Amino acid sequence: RFNRASLINVGFLESGNDTDYIAMHDVDLLPLNEHLDYSFPEEGPFHVASPELHPLYHYKTYVGGILLLTKQHYELCNGMSNRFWGWGREDDEFYRRIKGAGLQVRRPSGITTGYETFQHLHDPAWRKRDQKRIAAQKQEQFKVDREGGLNNVRYRIESRTDLSVAGAPCTVLNILLDCDTNETPWCTFG
Repeated sequence: RFNRASLINVGFLESGNDTDYIAMHDVDLLPLNEHLDYSFPEEGPFHVASPELHPLYHYKTYVGGILLLTKQHYELCNGMSNRFWGWGREDDEFYRRIKGAGLQVRRPSGITTGYETFQHLHDPAWRKRDQKRIAAQKQEQFKVDREGGLNNVRYRIESRTDLSVAGAPCTVLNILLDCDTNETPWCTFG
């Protein structure tokens, strides 16, 4: 099953030392406003897809969609929890990690396009397996994971492809995440 948080942890670990910040950017959220700021988040985590701009999620603790963090701040949070298989809640848990690390989330100002700032292409019918909740998964999703994150994500790189996107170097990784059915029985349907 899909595990967005673990994949972001892997991306962070595989990015190496030549990057100084990360953009946690949902592939189904397309920016439509050229004034959105993706620059280095020097003052702390910067939530580009803030609740005032996101077409679907409008609660004040929302930090999903597009979030920029320095690598130092991501490490301070121990990355994201690896317990979130299937769709949703990993960014809500990450908000608690950000607050627990004493960091303040900043958001865009001066953007006047409101809920028309992004195009959201998400359709839950496309990946029904990632919408289902299995065993105690629903209850577990509301707990804070104080143990897991960058320090215990387990994965294998199946392939690595280097390419260029609009002249910028890019590496595409095909990742196989380890599914520990004792720890998270909802990581598989088998």
